[in-house]
Amino acid sequence: MSGRYGNILNVDTTGASEATARPEGLSYAGVAASEKIAEKDLRNMEKYRAKITRVGNSKNIDPAVIAGIISRESHAGTVLDDGWGDYGNAYGLMQVDKRYHKIVGSWDSEEHLAQGTEILRGMIEEIQKKFPRWTKEQQLKGGISAYNAGPNNVQTYNEMDVGTTHNDYANDVVARAKLFKKNGY
Repeated sequence: MSGRYGNILNVDTTGASEATARPEGLSYAGVAASEKIAEKDLRNMEKYRAKITRVGNSKNIDPAVIAGIISRESHAGTVLDDGWGDYGNAYGLMQVDKRYHKIVGSWDSEEHLAQGTEILRGMIEEIQKKFPRWTKEQQLKGGISAYNAGPNNVQTYNEMDVGTTHNDYANDVVARAKLFKKNGY
């Protein structure tokens, strides 16, 4: 799916940082690390594939991007405690932060995925307004970065991940999303 928000397969990425890869038991970083982590999540992600696809199609967001965020945020739900993560501040597969949003739906529901995807879409649109000369793919990556750290954190294209979790959020999510795309998302 290309269209309004660009094509994830055409977004450049450096993948996961060492700070993201090391806790996963990997001795290497980069795109290979992101792909390895996403591969570990493939089986658990499968139970959400239909919901992810429906929400992605209804919100014009590539389901592979949603899966990439879910992989990064919650390992397809496997690291959550009753749906909660981030020390009890974030909820659901996409880890919507209760400090900034009114949580809707159960943690693995289609309603939750629609909320998280709507937040992502809003971030992409903020980046489109902030950087109208960027390509759709650059704006998509900026929006993914903003999903983690907010649109004000995105200052330049090459430094957009500075200030995100482990300083690699968008690069890691993009690399994971590409793996999900290759696996039919």
